[in-house]
Amino acid sequence: MKPSCACCTQTKMNKKTAHDSFFIAIKKQFILMKNLFLLFFLFLLGLSACQNEYAPKPRGYFRIELPKKAYKKYTSDCPYTFDYPVYSKIVKDNSRDAKPCWNDISLPEFNARIHLSYQSITSKKVFNELIEDARTFAFKHTVKATAIDEKMIAYPDKKVYGIYYAIDGNTASSVQFFLTDSTRNYLRGALYFAEEPRLDSIQPALDFIKKDIDVLIKSFRWK
Repeated sequence: MKPSCACCTQTKMNKKTAHDSFFIAIKKQFILMKNLFLLFFLFLLGLSACQNEYAPKPRGYFRIELPKKAYKKYTSDCPYTFDYPVYSKIVKDNSRDAKPCWNDISLPEFNARIHLSYQSITSKKVFNELIEDARTFAFKHTVKATAIDEKMIAYPDKKVYGIYYAIDGNTASSVQFFLTDSTRNYLRGALYFAEEPRLDSIQPALDFIKKDIDVLIKSFRWK
């Protein structure tokens, strides 16, 4: 005996309903997994962003051991005298163009030297030329310098006058100066480091040597 058409129809409907319910459940599960995956991805992205957040670091320098400050007096046949660091040595300039009383204050611990060049003043014209030369030598570093500051030097009781040039930036020379009595004697000084000029790397040594140059200038006397 065959089942009635109503029963067949009901059975087909039940199968279709079950089939649809199955796919609806699968679809919901797929959407849920997709949302969970998206949330997990966003979480990882946020975590990575937090870890890689940029924070500027303070400028650092290579640590170097600085010697204790101590000085001794330089005396020679040259018409000047001054105090210089005990951790340096004075070496005669033996270059081809060197003249009498041209010296280098060598600072081997810092790979640096303070070059001193002496000139006698024979006329007002020579004096003016020497003053202009000092300014020219200082300002030839303008291309790489970020600033050049000039400071007057005046010790009337010792007849010591001049100008101190502080040159900021990655320049070959960071400090230059000249001293004169304005009538007979003239001395120019310049600090050099025997390495590529990078202010970040030489800054601690530069600050240290600047104090030695200050002592040199303050203790300077003509004979």
